[in-house]
Amino acid sequence: MEKIQWKVDGMDCSSCALTIRKYLEKEGMKDVRVNFATGDVSFNLDDQHKTAGLSKGINDLGYKVAADGHGAHAGHGHEHEENSGHGFLSTHLQRFWFCLPFTAILWLHMIPGLHLHWLMNPWVQLGLSLPVFIAGMLFFGKSAWKSLRNGYPNMNVLVAIGAAASFVYSLYGTLTGQAQDYMFYETTATIITLVFLGNYLEDASIASTQRALKKLAVNQKVMANMLTYDDQHEEHIFPIESDQLHSGDLILIRTGEQVPADCKILWGEADVNEAIITGESVPLHKISKDSLIGGSIIENGSVKAQVTAAGKDTVLAGIVNLVKEAQGEKPPVQQLADKISAIFVPVVLSLAAITLIVNWIVLGEFTPSLMRAIAVLVIACPCAMGLATPAAIAVGVGRGARNGILYRNATSLELFKNIRQVVFDKTGTLTTGKFIISNFKILEESISEEEFKRIVYSLEKYSNHPIAKSVTSEWKMKNEIRFKTIDEIKGLGMQAADRDGNLYQAASYKAAAALTKEDSHNIYIIKNDQLIGWLDVKDEIRPEAKPIIAYLQAKGIKTILLSGDRKAKAEELAKELGIEEVIAEQTPAQKLQIITEKSAAVPTAMVGDGINDAPALAKATVGISMSDASQMAMQTAQVVLMNHGLKKLPMALGLGKHTYTTIKQNLFWAFAYNVIAIPIAALGLLKPGFAALVMGLSDVVLAINSGRLYVKKVE
Repeated sequence: MEKIQWKVDGMDCSSCALTIRKYLEKEGMKDVRVNFATGDVSFNLDDQHKTAGLSKGINDLGYKVAADGHGAHAGHGHEHEENSGHGFLSTHLQRFWFCLPFTAILWLHMIPGLHLHWLMNPWVQLGLSLPVFIAGMLFFGKSAWKSLRNGYPNMNVLVAIGAAASFVYSLYGTLTGQAQDYMFYETTATIITLVFLGNYLEDASIASTQRALKKLAVNQKVMANMLTYDDQHEEHIFPIESDQLHSGDLILIRTGEQVPADCKILWGEADVNEAIITGESVPLHKISKDSLIGGSIIENGSVKAQVTAAGKDTVLAGIVNLVKEAQGEKPPVQQLADKISAIFVPVVLSLAAITLIVNWIVLGEFTPSLMRAIAVLVIACPCAMGLATPAAIAVGVGRGARNGILYRNATSLELFKNIRQVVFDKTGTLTTGKFIISNFKILEESISEEEFKRIVYSLEKYSNHPIAKSVTSEWKMKNEIRFKTIDEIKGLGMQAADRDGNLYQAASYKAAAALTKEDSHNIYIIKNDQLIGWLDVKDEIRPEAKPIIAYLQAKGIKTILLSGDRKAKAEELAKELGIEEVIAEQTPAQKLQIITEKSAAVPTAMVGDGINDAPALAKATVGISMSDASQMAMQTAQVVLMNHGLKKLPMALGLGKHTYTTIKQNLFWAFAYNVIAIPIAALGLLKPGFAALVMGLSDVVLAINSGRLYVKKVE
C-alpha cells in the first residue's frame, strides 16, 4: 500500500467531495479522504493500480487533479481553485467580473426615473444575457452534465437547471413574439453572476480558515548555506534551496536565518526560536550536539550543523501532513450532514417540480410558478452543510498547530467534549524527568564530604541510568578515581575495583540489604562490603503541574496518577499536586489494562510521554502524548503536546470542546437555513436573483462563525 495525496480543483461543495470519494472507493481505493474545503484528496493505493487512470477518472467527473504525488509529502501543490487556474475565465472571480457588466446593464431598468426603453427590447436583453449564459454553462452546465453522466448529481445541477430554465423560457417568448410575458433574461444573468460571486466568497472564506496551515507550509522551503570543501580543504558556502538538501549535508546557519532542515549542531551555539513548532516564543540556548528543528529561527549566534532529516522527513513536514490529514477527517457529528448531502440534489429537484406543479394549480399561471421553482433550485444549497464541519475543524486544528498542539484526527477534537477523568503518567509528564539530589548522608567518619562525592562521581560516571547521569552532572569533578575495573550489573548498579584492591559499589537496596534495614534511599555507596553512605534523588516537578491539576478539578474532571514508581513516591507526588487517585507500581501491561477498564467505564484522557506509554495512550478515549517534537510522538497518540507542553493541556481540551460547539452551531445554521429558505422561495417571497445572493452569503456566515475560533478564549 502506498499513501497518495492529491490537490484537486473544482470541488464546490460536499456533494463534489462525495462524488470523488465514491468514485475512488468504487475503484478499490482504501482510507479515502476528500476535503472539498482545501481541495485535498488522499487514499491508499494498491500496487496493482496506476494513478494515471484514477487521475483521468477524476478529470472525467468534472474536476482536475492539479498536483499529484506519491507519499504523504505530495500535494502542497496549488491553493484552492482560486489560485490554481490559468487562462481566461479560469477562476470564479474572473467569471464574476466577466459577467457583472452585462448583468449590471440588465439591472438598470430597476433604477427609478431611468426610462431606458431600448433595454426592454427582448433582442437587446438576449444579446446581453447570452455571454453570461455561455460562461455559466461552460462551468455549471459542464460540471452538472458530467456529474449526472457519472450518476453523482452535484450542486451545479441545481444552478444549471435554474439558469437554463429561465433562459430557454425567455428565448421561447422572444422567438414566438410573446416577449412581454416571457422576459426573464435578467433572472438568468443574475443567478449565474451572483452564484459566481458566492463561490468566490466561499473560496475566500475557506482560504482564511487555512491560514495557520499556510503559515506552517510556507516555512518548509527556504534558502540554505551548504558547506562544501575543495581538494585543498578550503571551506566554501554554496546557496541551495532547502528541498535540495539530503541527510548528512553540512550547513551554516547564521543570526536571523531559518533552520532549513532538521539537523544536529557540530560547532557553535545559538539562541533558537522554535515558536513555529511549539508555540513558545522564548528562545532556547542550543550548543554542540543539540538538535535543531527545521523551520525554527536562529535569533542570535552562528552554527555549523549536519542535516539529519530533510524535505518530507522533517518534523515540520510531518506536522503539516498531520494537520492536513486532521482537517480532512470527518468526526461522527458530520455523518448526518453527509447522508443528507448525498440525497440533497434529487430531493431539491423533486421539491422544485412540486413547487412548479402546486403553484401552477393554485395560481393558474405558469410564469410565476416557474420563477418560484427556479428560486427553490437556486436557494437550496447544500454547500453550507458540507462547509459546516471542515471550516470549524480547519480553524481548530490550525490554531492548535500554531500553539504546539497537534490533533492526529478530527474525531479526537469531538471526543474532548465528554472527558470526565484525566490519567497522568508520572516521569516526564508531571515531572521533568531530570533528577536532583535531595539528600545524602556519609556514614563513615573517616571519609570527608569531598572524598564521598569523588567516589560517587567516579562510579556513576560510567552508568547510563538517568539517576546516575543527574548525579554526575550535579557533582561533576576533574580528579576522579582511576579504577582498574568497572562494571554495570543490571538491576543492582555500578561495581568497581581500584589499583589498591578496594571494591566499591553504587547500588540499589538489593545490594545493601544485608548492611542496613533502611530501604527508602535511591543509591547506596558500599566500600569493601561496608556501607559508607547513601543518596536520595527526587524527580523535579514541572512548575505548571499543580495549576493544571487545579484547573481540571475546577472543571469537574477527576485526576488520576498512574505510575510504575514505588507507591510511597507516587503518593507523595499526588499529595503535593492534589491528585485524587493513585495507582502505583504498574508495568506497561498493567497500565494498558487499567486504561482499557477506565475508558470503558468513563470517557478518559491519558497524558503520557508517548514512547513507553504508547499502548495505554492508544487505548484511552483520547491519548495525549507529551513527547518532544519527533516523528515517534506523532505516531503514538491522538493529540501531541509539543516540547513537553503540559501547560497547553487546558487549551487542547478547550479547543476540542469549542470546535465541536462551532460545528454544531454551523450545522444548525445550515439545516435551519434550508428548512426556512425553501418554503419562502416556494411561496414566491424570494426572487431567483436574490436567492442566488443569499445562497452565497450563507457560506460566508459559516466561515465567519468558524473564524471566531481564532480569537475566542477556549480555556
